[in-house]
Amino acid sequence: MVKYSSKINKIRSFALGLIFVGFIVMYGGIFFRNSPLIMTIFMILGLLFIIASTVVYFWIGMLSTKTIQVVCPNCQRHTKMLGRVDMCMYCREPLTLDQSLEGKEFDENYNRKK
Repeated sequence: MVKYSSKINKIRSFALGLIFVGFIVMYGGIFFRNSPLIMTIFMILGLLFIIASTVVYFWIGMLSTKTIQVVCPNCQRHTKMLGRVDMCMYCREPLTLDQSLEGKEFDENYNRKK
């Protein structure tokens, strides 16, 4: 069984992962202290990962301001939806605004254009 989560949380987790990858790449440059060129390449590459993370965080922040806020029927909290189907950010309840999908099993493929 696949573990689903909110699309916004997935993108935020990806951006957080980019930060960690950037730090790991930068720390990898320490192994090449004797070669300033290779160490500089590692440091710049790590910095690019961190800048990419900042761009992704900015993008999802802007996207998050335009999303539809709904009240989850399970936990009664306000959550944000992207697309036709999404999960509650808190309790992972499947959510949809499309009445033709109500009662059907959750599938992320409903968000894809045909």
